Amino acid sequence: MPIRWKLTLWSAFLIFVLFIAYNTVQYVFVEKWMIGQEKTQTRQKMNDILNSLLEKETGFTEDELPQIRTLLDKKNANDQLIRIIGQDGTRVIAVSDGIPEEWVAPAPTAKTEIVIAGHSGHSLLVMRSPITIHSFNGTVEIVKSLDQFKRLTEAILRVFVLSGLGAVVLSGLAGGLLARQFLKPLQSMAQTMRNVERKGLQERMKIPDHEDEIATLMKMFNGMMDQVERSFHQQSQFVEDASHELRTPIAIMDGHLSLLLRWGKHDPAALEESLNISYHELARLKALVQDLLVLTRADKEGEIADNGTLRADRTILNVVGQMEQLHPGFTFETAFIGFEDREVAVSERHLEQITTILLDNAVKYSEAGSAVRVKGSVNGDEAFFEVSDCGIGIPEKDLPYVTDRFYRVDKARSRKQGGTGLGLAIAKRLVERYNGRMIIRSKEADGTTVTITFACRLQTDKREVDSNDKAG
Repeated sequence: MPIRWKLTLWSAFLIFVLFIAYNTVQYVFVEKWMIGQEKTQTRQKMNDILNSLLEKETGFTEDELPQIRTLLDKKNANDQLIRIIGQDGTRVIAVSDGIPEEWVAPAPTAKTEIVIAGHSGHSLLVMRSPITIHSFNGTVEIVKSLDQFKRLTEAILRVFVLSGLGAVVLSGLAGGLLARQFLKPLQSMAQTMRNVERKGLQERMKIPDHEDEIATLMKMFNGMMDQVERSFHQQSQFVEDASHELRTPIAIMDGHLSLLLRWGKHDPAALEESLNISYHELARLKALVQDLLVLTRADKEGEIADNGTLRADRTILNVVGQMEQLHPGFTFETAFIGFEDREVAVSERHLEQITTILLDNAVKYSEAGSAVRVKGSVNGDEAFFEVSDCGIGIPEKDLPYVTDRFYRVDKARSRKQGGTGLGLAIAKRLVERYNGRMIIRSKEADGTTVTITFACRLQTDKREVDSNDKAG
């Protein structure tokens, strides 16, 4: 069953149950209250009659009966019978207005009582009270018709039933309208999903002006679709760029190997040249695949563990020492301060990887013999690292894109130098995994400076002591 019908039926059912419960309580209260009022009035009339008879001290003789009848006529009301009977149940006197005596049989009593009786479909309120005057012992009976009261309660009951049925119908209609209103955003979302399937990822939901939970859900849906569309385009661009980058070295290797198979293997010079070029392209292909694996691993790794790097300056100095051995033609200048008692919020492995990428770029795009400066400092709860070179720099228009995958400022020159266009993308991804920041400042033909920032904290536990002991 559709949710709309479920909401409609359940809302109608709940409103009906509440309405019936409320009307039942109201009906019972009104009925009891009205009967209580009738009993109270009957008791007052009984007391009035008894007091009047006792004041006159009548003996209920034949001479006194006309006076008693006149008194009872005055006390009587419409649809009411007042009767006095003897101790043996014989009728002494009775006055009636619309109530036949045969509807209620005489019944002497020794104590006051009030009951509800019935006769031929008529409802009657009967009150009996004993009376003793001189030598007369008898009972005063007041019989009052409740037919009018019964007709009133029946009319109230009919009104309740009809209003209950009307409430069910109205609640069903109201429930249907409310369900339709509440489900309209969900239906719109479903339609948007169908449009996404037919027309593409650019489809979005129209956000209403009001602010409520449904509007928040719609905004979250649109935000999710924005992210999905960006991820899809990035993935498509990534596949396209990766295919292009992989295709180039493979095509070069294929051409030289084909040349060797045809005739080059008999020419030592051509053989050596083709092997050297193929080996170079294979190395570049290997580096590209390795970078792709690193980048994919960085994207798929879960939440970072609660670990950090003690003495991050020593970690970076170790990387600088390795680069000095690989590139003896460059001068590496280092300056670190404030890391003696600090733990930087980045794993040592990733800090080494980030530093290697930045130093490799600094060397790759600088002239041999130039200086590469590496600095580090601590300011409050943040650690700053800076790598500067005096290389070719980056044009201002290219700065926003240099951390995109496979982006190169000069594709021909970068490829010749062995770059894959993934280094800065990997570095930025690793920095962001630790909630750090990476800022690139550069000027064409005037060098580049990359600054990365991580959180850090004061370290006074045993791990610092152990690290210092090992360093010593």
